[in-house]
Amino acid sequence: MLIYKIFRRSEWDAFVVAGHTAGAPVDLADGYIHLSTSAQVVETAAKHFASESDLVLLALESDTLGDALKWEPSRGGALFPHLYRAMTTKDVLWDKSLPLGAAGHIFPEGVV
Repeated sequence: MLIYKIFRRSEWDAFVVAGHTAGAPVDLADGYIHLSTSAQVVETAAKHFASESDLVLLALESDTLGDALKWEPSRGGALFPHLYRAMTTKDVLWDKSLPLGAAGHIFPEGVV
């Protein structure tokens, strides 16, 4: 199953240079990397990145993340994927720009 991470462009650029990341500031504060399913990612973008336009959407395969991936209740009791280890560039299947349109973020075809 594909799961997703949204990064600001500067966070993504630093990740690519380093080859690994412990996540964005919210991830560092919480002690794990916040991820979303395809059913959750639009709401995640709207809630946490509403006015941000220079974003990058990453896709990861949940089955390859091993025991470090935990499914835990969050918004409304829904289970969200949380990664309890550094994410590496090898974990990322693809990355795509996530522009902000007039009605919200414009997701790549097939994501939602």
